[in-house]
Amino acid sequence: MSDTPFGFGLPPEEPENGDEGKQKDQQGGGGQGPFGFGLPGFGGPGGDNPLAAMFGSMNPNDLGAAFQQLGQMLSYEGGPVNWDMAKQIARQTVAQGTSDGVKDSSIGPAERTAVEEAVRLADLWLDDATSLPSGAGSAVAWSRAEWVEATLPAWKELVDPVAERVGAAMGDVLPEEMQAMAGPLIGMMRSMGGAMFGTQIGQAVGVLAGEVVGSTDIGLPLGPAGRAALLPANIEAFGKDLGVPQEEVRLYLALREAAHQRLFAHVPWLRSHLFGAVDGYARGIKVDTAKLEDVVGQFDPQNPEQLQDALQQGMFQPEDTLEQKVALARLETALALVEGWVDAVVHAAAKPRLTSADALRETLRRRRASGGPAEQTFATLIGLELRPRRLRDASRLWASLTDARGVDGRDGLWAHPDMLPTASDLDDPDGFVHREQLDFSELDKMLGEAAGGSAEKPNLKKDDSEGDDSE
Repeated sequence: MSDTPFGFGLPPEEPENGDEGKQKDQQGGGGQGPFGFGLPGFGGPGGDNPLAAMFGSMNPNDLGAAFQQLGQMLSYEGGPVNWDMAKQIARQTVAQGTSDGVKDSSIGPAERTAVEEAVRLADLWLDDATSLPSGAGSAVAWSRAEWVEATLPAWKELVDPVAERVGAAMGDVLPEEMQAMAGPLIGMMRSMGGAMFGTQIGQAVGVLAGEVVGSTDIGLPLGPAGRAALLPANIEAFGKDLGVPQEEVRLYLALREAAHQRLFAHVPWLRSHLFGAVDGYARGIKVDTAKLEDVVGQFDPQNPEQLQDALQQGMFQPEDTLEQKVALARLETALALVEGWVDAVVHAAAKPRLTSADALRETLRRRRASGGPAEQTFATLIGLELRPRRLRDASRLWASLTDARGVDGRDGLWAHPDMLPTASDLDDPDGFVHREQLDFSELDKMLGEAAGGSAEKPNLKKDDSEGDDSE
């Protein structure tokens, strides 16, 4: 598990021509970017903090823009993250292109049509593999910049809980009698903290935009509800060296996107359950107040990079408590169940129809296991590393449930979070598959009738698993 979920990198220069512009060349090697991503072109003197980079080796004609950016950093008075800056940095990062030199580009009519047809066909195939109806009201093809715009609201939900802890800690480390006198200083530090978070999150989202193939790659619904989205440029890059026809690659990825959409559309509690698990785990992360007290006590407004350096060295530690371990298990298991269900359902739909189904399935599994976008982002976002082993375990469990109970019996477990398998069930899938489950349908019926004035006694089927811990 990562000990430093937030590391601070410096913002890239504004491209000269918007999303199609190019980053100006700089001397030196690449620096360490936020979320563990390397930032090419950032090195040399001052390469470890945005202020030194802002003023060092600068053309006098650029001083105005630099002071304007500094003013934006210090005048920010919003939440724990400067999301305006995050959006700006993310779009700049996208404009620079990926490490292999591929630039972002607008989506043409042919690409939009190809995506729409792939999602439409994928939904037809999924009708035979799951009892959940289609969840995609529309299908869209996104550029990387459009992915950034569409997913930022979800990133805000994921990141703010951790960033908020830092902002609160900055004000809590000083004695109460000193806080009034140090008000301007604390305000300055919070403003800079918001800008620094915005910078590193923007960089991370921008880099991720060059890797993801849809809106659900990390197992969470990052885009608008009911809108299946694919990124044609990234799909082409994904399938480049696989030896599989591009049409099959697109269709297989459309199956995964459409399957995610069905799950999130027709399991109404699932989104809040997942985001709540992320929030619960993030709020268990503690800030090293001793280190922060030292930074605040020695903070020099003329040397603000001290704050960044201290944060970059690691101020975050997961709480080694039972509650934090439970939150971690809950989150990992929930994400594994989502991804495992999608893997099993997509395989059932694709296997009889695509000759490359097995190869594409294994490629995606290995992508996960080798630290793809999902694992890398979560590991640095909230100090969480997903366990790929759990994804395979969950997929096997869902496949076994299909064999034992049929599609309807398998998908019926999504009716209530307490009916889902737990982490221990992933260790003993056969035991779960053949265990009689609680039937919540009568309880739901009773509650509905009670609300209407006619309650009946529910008939709940129980077994020895009633006392098992739930997620």
